[in-house]
Parts: sequence; C-alpha cells; structure tokens
Amino acid sequence: MPANPRTEPALMDVLRHVQFAALDLLRCAQGQALGTIGFDPAERPFQILASGPHWRLRDYGSVGAEASLLIVAAPIKRPYIWDLAPTASAIRYCLDHGLHVYLTEWIPPTPTSGHVGFDECTQAISECVVRISGEPNQKKPFLFGHSLGGTLAAIFSSCEPHSIRGLVLLGAPLCFQPATSKFRDALVSMIPPDLAETTVVPGSLLSQASAFASPQAFVWSRLVDAAASMNDQRALEVHARVERWALDEAALPGRLVRQILEWLYRENRFCRGVLTVRGRAVGPSCLDLPILAVVNMADEVAPLASIDPLLDALPTKDISVIKYPGETGVALQHLGILVGREAYASIWPNILAWLAAHR
Repeated sequence: MPANPRTEPALMDVLRHVQFAALDLLRCAQGQALGTIGFDPAERPFQILASGPHWRLRDYGSVGAEASLLIVAAPIKRPYIWDLAPTASAIRYCLDHGLHVYLTEWIPPTPTSGHVGFDECTQAISECVVRISGEPNQKKPFLFGHSLGGTLAAIFSSCEPHSIRGLVLLGAPLCFQPATSKFRDALVSMIPPDLAETTVVPGSLLSQASAFASPQAFVWSRLVDAAASMNDQRALEVHARVERWALDEAALPGRLVRQILEWLYRENRFCRGVLTVRGRAVGPSCLDLPILAVVNMADEVAPLASIDPLLDALPTKDISVIKYPGETGVALQHLGILVGREAYASIWPNILAWLAAHR
C-alpha cells in the first residue's frame, strides 16, 4: 500500500520525540555520573510555601530580612543554577546580605499536563507574589529573572506592574527583531513555518537546537573555557558543575515552547506591544516600575541589542543598566552572572545597592 502523506509527517514527529526523550534520559545519566565524582548540586535547604499543577513556590527563609525577592526560574533545565555551590550561589549571596529569598520552580510536564503557556505561567507568578505579600512582616517583593525566566518575569510585570517593588533582569532577552543576534536569526530560520504544538518537548531537543543555532556560544566557547580553567581549581570546579547542570534535562510544555519560538523569537510580539496575555495586550508601555537590567557583553544569547529597544520604550525613567564583561570559568557566558567569581565580586554588590536604594 502507498504511504499516506498525511500520516508520514506525524509519524516522523513521534519518532523524533521518542529519540529526544531517550536522549534526555541519557544526558541525565551522564550528569549523574558527574555527580558521583563530586559535582552534584549542593542546594541550600528550603520549604515549599505553596504549589499549583505546574509550579512550586520555594521559601529559603531569612531572619530579620528588610526586603524579599522572588526568583522566577527559567523553564529550561533545573533551577539549582541559582544555587550551584556554596561559592557560586545567587541565593546564598542574597540570604547572606539580609534578603528573604523565594523561587518559583516549574514542574516538568507530563503527557497530560503539557498545555501550559504564558497565561498559566504569569498566573502562577501572580499567585506566588500574592502569597509572599501576605506573609507576616512581608511587603511586595522584588522580582528577579535570568534568561527566559527574566523574559517570563518581564511579561508578568507588564500584566501586574504595581504588585512588585521592582524588576531585576539578568541576561534576559526581551526584543527579537531581525539582526538582534546571530543566535536569534539562526534559531528563527530553524523554526518550521507551521510549527505544531506538541504536548511535551524534550529538553535535549532545545539543547540541540541551541547548539545548532550558535555553536560558538554552546559548543566551542565551552571547550575554550575548559582549557582556560585548567590552572584554576575553583574555575575548573564551577565549569564542571555547570556542565553537570547542563546535562540535567527536563521536559517543557509544548504550548510554552511554541509561544516562545513563534510569538517572541519570530514575531517579536512583546517588544512590539501586541502580546496577548490573560486577555490583554502587553508590552513595554505597561512596564511602569523600577527596572534594573544586567547585560553580559560577551553573551550571544541575550546581547545588549536584545533589551535596549525595550528599555528605550519604557514609560518609567527609573531604569538602570549594568554591563558585565563576562569571565573565564563559567562554561557558558550566558550563565556567568549566576556563577562567575568576578560577577559576585563586582556586579552583585551593585545589584544589592540598587535594591537598597529602592526599598
């Protein structure tokens, strides 16, 4: 019998999904092997303050904190990149400086719970903010986000700008017009024009796509960084821990992946002010709150051009930008602000100063 042309593409999609799901398991096993020689995550204890079908609110606590912050984790991989090791931890750094730290963690979807997009993510952040603000002796939190976690934090903030005290964006891409970066243009060229919305997307599929879109950022620079770290024990340890984290794949909701690729990367809806979230159009004109943006000048994934146009269009004048030059010993420059020794020596004190000025 001749093959049915309508079923062949669907069958190929299923086979590719199975292959990448198996690759997720293989990569996680490789990460666990790295863990057996001492590079497993060493997260600080936390409690679960609240939860929903696809999220959990972690509470790391703090005694006598003068302000609180809510970290919106990126939906890609695991959130312990914020707490990679005692000497490379944004969470511990903030706790040590008198801040009460919370984190929104995304629960990997199952085949029956993958229909989560911007509406559900921003609603989850909203519920976390309400819960934190209602805690004893707590006020509105500052909102932090790195990478796509920062993108989600900015989209939420455009929906509810007055529910938080300020927005801190760390290497968060928000503008995606053509020529913003080589990574953006290459990724968009790989997106099929009729991208289907699958229920669950294996994490390794996005890892492979990112490596193809920017081999310099995701492959070659990591090898160069490993070689440059050989004579620096601390840098080599952080590099190895980042590699272990990078192998710790987690599936993503298919709807969210489609909206990120189509609505943001291809159509640039948020920066253009035409992104519809929870029934309303949002964009830069809705971000009327204090904003701090930290940009890694060596990062191809979220360069200055991926946020500058949005900052220029904001209604608020309370905008600060910190330029971080990047450093050796971080494996991926995109993660440098969260794990780099120089980042904690020279950039994070400025972040804390900004928070203190806006308390």
